[in-house]
This record gives sequence, C-alpha cells and structure tokens, in this order.
Amino acid sequence: MLNKLREQTVFKGNWLLSLLVSVGVWQCSVPVMGQMLLPYTPQLNSEQLEQQGLEVAEEAAQLIRFQQHDLALSRAKLAVQLAPNKYQPWFILGTLYIIKQELEPGVEALEKALVLEPEEVGIKFTLGNAYFQQGKYQQAATALEEGLEIKADVPSAQFDLGNAYFKLGRMAEAIAVYQKAVAQQEEFWPAVNNIGLIKYEQGNISSAIEHWQKALEIDEEQAEPILALGVALYIQGQKEEGLKLGEAALELDSNYGEIQHLKDNLWGEKLIKDTQTFFTTPQMQGILAQLEKDS
Repeated sequence: MLNKLREQTVFKGNWLLSLLVSVGVWQCSVPVMGQMLLPYTPQLNSEQLEQQGLEVAEEAAQLIRFQQHDLALSRAKLAVQLAPNKYQPWFILGTLYIIKQELEPGVEALEKALVLEPEEVGIKFTLGNAYFQQGKYQQAATALEEGLEIKADVPSAQFDLGNAYFKLGRMAEAIAVYQKAVAQQEEFWPAVNNIGLIKYEQGNISSAIEHWQKALEIDEEQAEPILALGVALYIQGQKEEGLKLGEAALELDSNYGEIQHLKDNLWGEKLIKDTQTFFTTPQMQGILAQLEKDS
C-alpha cells in the first residue's frame, strides 16, 4: 500500500484536499468599485491586488473540494499573479499540480510557498508526498520529519514518512512510524498492511499474516491485504484457502493482478516472487485470463 491517499496519495481520499481546509486565512474583502457609465481601468494598489489574489485562491480551494480541478487551476494561476508574495496561492497551485500528477511544476510551486512560509506544516507534508512520488525518498523523509516536528499527530503524514523509510531500507523506523499512525487512528488499515509487507520481507510470515488479518478486520473489502494473505497462506501450504482469497482479491480490484502495480505499492522482492508463483497456478491463470478478456 503506497498512499491510497493517492487513492487516499495520494493521494487516499486525498489528504491533500483536507490540508487546504486549514488554509482558511482569507478574511479580507475586495473593495467594491463604483459603477461607471464609461469603461475604465481601475488603479489598484498592491494591497488591494493581494486581497483579490487571496480571494481568488479561496475560490480555487473551494473548486478543489468539488473536484473541479481544471477550473481551480486557472484560478490558482491567477491568484499567484495577483498575490505572488503570499504563500497560500502557491500552496494551492502546487497542490493542484500534484493532484493532476504534474509533479515538477507542483514541487516548484510548493517550494516557493515554503520559502514564503517556512513553518507551514501543510506545505511540508504535501512536499514530502510529492518528493516521494518523484523517487526522492530522502528529501521526502526530511520534509515529512520537519512537518511532524511541528505537528506530530497527523496519521497520513506519519504513513507517508513510513513509506519513505521503507524505500530507504530503514525498516525498523518504518514500522515504528506506521505504529504511530495506527495509534493516532486505529482504523488506519494501510499502515497495518504495510507492517505486514515488511514482516514478510524479513521472513516473519506468521507476523505478516497477523497484520493482514488485522487490516481486514478494519476493512474486509480491501483487495491488497486479501491478496497478500492469500499468497502467504498458499506458500505455507493452505493452498485452497489461499486461492480462494486470491480470486476474491482480484474480483475486488483487478489491478492487483499486475506485478508492476504490486511493486508500486511497496511489495518487496520476496512477496513479489511468491506472488508470481501463486499466479502461475491453473486456477489463478484462469482468473487472470478472464480479467484480461473482460478488460
């Protein structure tokens, strides 16, 4: 599980959108201009332009909440032109680019926002997620660590930090921060799931199974822990039960029949190898062939 804030990360529901709720700093109003019989160009001072820019940024944030991303992007671009020295328009613009998977301009905008407001945790968390998607795992970890030093009780950011540690090979630290996420939010099944992924790579299959079972106790309709559990049980000799779970997982989400999708979701080499063996069974071959036919 990578950041199913992308389903979640990404992002997972999308936790970036929830961060925008905390950027409620637009308390200013734009002066009302008098009606004129003839067209004219009003002379606005810099303070008025900034006020307008912040209001346009607020419009963009509202549009994001309603999934109107293209409209929000045009508003955000205008907002940074009107208020280039305020962090909020850059933060919203960067977030929009990340949501649209345009990572390079997204990171550039977020870095500008961070220069303007170095202690804003939302920017640090969003940058951490964006760096991770770029494969810059150390930069991701640093940004997330800095944000969590300011605001420690954000499970989604703890989860992202755990993922960064995972990719850096810092497995003990990854488990510790996943556990913090679960302590903050007991139903945060992706963190429980990812502990299982680590345990499997460490050769502790029984512990991995326990964590995937716990993840399914939280949400029984999640394909990832169902498939992982199926593979583990199959490898341990419980073949019938394992195959049954594998079929159920792919019925829920056929993407998990693709090895690259599993790699993208942090499945390690050992689990990938065992999954490939699992997929070569006649029963799973039949299911995968049918899924390909239906696609």
